Amino acid sequence: MLQLLSLVGAGLLATLIQKLWISGGNHVVDLGYVKYRGTLSFPDTVAYLGLPYAEPPVGERRFRAPLALNTSRVAERADGVGKVVDASHYPEFCIQGGFGGSDAGGAGNEDCLKVNVYAPAGAKRGDNLPVLVYFHGGGYINGNPRNWPFDHWIHQSPNVIAVSVQYRLAAFGFLALPEFRDPSLGDFNVGFQDQTQALKWVQENIAAFGGSPEKVTIDGHSAGGASVELHLVATGQEGLFAGAIVQSVYRTPLPLPEQQELLFEFFAEKAGCGSGAAVEKLSCLRKATVSALAQAQDAVWAFQKPYNVFRPVVDGRIITGPPTVSLSQGHFAKVPIMTGATTDETYYGFASSGTVETLFQSLFPGLNDEDVNELAQAYSASDFASPTKQLQAAIAEPLFTCGTYALGNAFAETTKAWIYRFDQMHRTGDPSLGVMHTAENFYMFLGTDGTGPNGTTTTTTLNPTETAFGEELIAYWISFVRSGDPNTFKLDRSPSWTHYVSGEGKKERMVLVKGPEGSKDVSGSYMEEQDGAQSRRCALVLSKATRQQN
Repeated sequence: MLQLLSLVGAGLLATLIQKLWISGGNHVVDLGYVKYRGTLSFPDTVAYLGLPYAEPPVGERRFRAPLALNTSRVAERADGVGKVVDASHYPEFCIQGGFGGSDAGGAGNEDCLKVNVYAPAGAKRGDNLPVLVYFHGGGYINGNPRNWPFDHWIHQSPNVIAVSVQYRLAAFGFLALPEFRDPSLGDFNVGFQDQTQALKWVQENIAAFGGSPEKVTIDGHSAGGASVELHLVATGQEGLFAGAIVQSVYRTPLPLPEQQELLFEFFAEKAGCGSGAAVEKLSCLRKATVSALAQAQDAVWAFQKPYNVFRPVVDGRIITGPPTVSLSQGHFAKVPIMTGATTDETYYGFASSGTVETLFQSLFPGLNDEDVNELAQAYSASDFASPTKQLQAAIAEPLFTCGTYALGNAFAETTKAWIYRFDQMHRTGDPSLGVMHTAENFYMFLGTDGTGPNGTTTTTTLNPTETAFGEELIAYWISFVRSGDPNTFKLDRSPSWTHYVSGEGKKERMVLVKGPEGSKDVSGSYMEEQDGAQSRRCALVLSKATRQQN
């Protein structure tokens, strides 16, 4: 050994040993209470899959806030050689909800409070790498983090760590009734509280993977973006993150528990638990099979009342009011933010029939007649190319796009905000609907094409130009995670991204679009001044936030 050291030098030998260790598959992380062995998904990337961050929310823990992980229990159940637990396979996802018709839910597992960690091979404690924590979309009803993998992100930039979070969905995550104000009966917003518990686990454990708990950026798309917005305004989030990325924030109404009570009664009846007082119904629901609850939560699509979807509620303790109102009042975490939406944001529930008046009444049942009439005038048919485009904008802007304006205006006054408009339709999209909701995921996640029923998805192989565009997007995102600024580590070919300004200044945003077909070295992205007509409509929309309940 001494002779070898004299020949190659201690530093070179250390590098050689590290390379041998990486190639040999000894990808073990020691969390103190348990060791996990990951899988080498790229030569420079290790995925640690299905790591529990909370106690299983089953039995009497159903419909209750997550409990911190009992590390002694995990340690006692660890098996394998040297008590190293295999973490090389994706876990079962959380119980899925369906979206009506033949799109049934029910697949998954209740014992699903787990994270997937993607880290550079050889990363170790003390490296203090920045961390991205991702909350998936799916309307708070479905979604499977496996469909949005981060292996290739780490492979592209092996100086960050990514964590994707599984959280309870549909009735399992967002059942609400006024009686939950008595915490002995249950808890509000347990799916959202799952996310908070995951962030606490990250704070306690990410250093073992080489990450820094002080450099955590939270990111999410659609309902995941709405979740990020909620973390920015909710109580109990202090110290859990230092930056935020909000993609296509889903501005669904957040009702009061009383407004969800009829939905609870309908759900309980369909699950075979419709008799007795609330405490008896809850006892029955906690004993019911997953199959019975899954069928009941699918049945709520036939519940023809204003508040007929499982989603977060204003509980008065964690979520104290509509997030847009909190933003306008300055009640939010003062961190850098990056946010945007697609050009058209066509919602999958888009209907080409009806009027803008019936649309607003359906989407936002808290609006009064005066609100509806005022909004209908703002979305006059004369301002759009066709009735379909009129309805499309009347859905997309209040439900998604205008959230970008609310976030940009609030954060530009206190920290820095970078705004984007994603303007690239993907190959499998419908040209008549434009750049639809989730379009960016196609490029950022290897051709992922939306979320299918029961945790499934479809993928399309990207061509070289599409791959290059995806790399450009990922570089902007990772640059923000690393430095709080999308420009610091962007690709050389990408244009500089001017930060958004508040007040009367020039409001600019990045338009994200791929380069010319056949080229991998030219960016198509560019800066533009914010659209005036849309800005005016969104100003009106945001002024209705209290009654829109978002």
